[in-house]
Amino acid sequence: MKTLIVIPARYGSTRLPGKPLAMIAGRTMLSRVIHVAQAAGHAAGADVVVATDDDRIKTHAEEQGTAAVMTDAALPSCKAARARSVPE
Repeated sequence: MKTLIVIPARYGSTRLPGKPLAMIAGRTMLSRVIHVAQAAGHAAGADVVVATDDDRIKTHAEEQGTAAVMTDAALPSCKAARARSVPE
């Protein structure tokens, strides 16, 4: 069985909209998380994918060299997390 690291990255947030694309010391939050996940994935033989509800995040993830999949933005956070991690 192959291991998959799924990074949930929603654009909409009540406290900090656009958080995955927020710049922290010259890099986006998402690029930092992707880098750590890729290192862990490489060590464990796992693939990394970003699950998002926003085209900007999808594009950014792909620019970072990571696969990205779109999820339904209408899903509440708890249901979206499950939908992102469980294939149909």
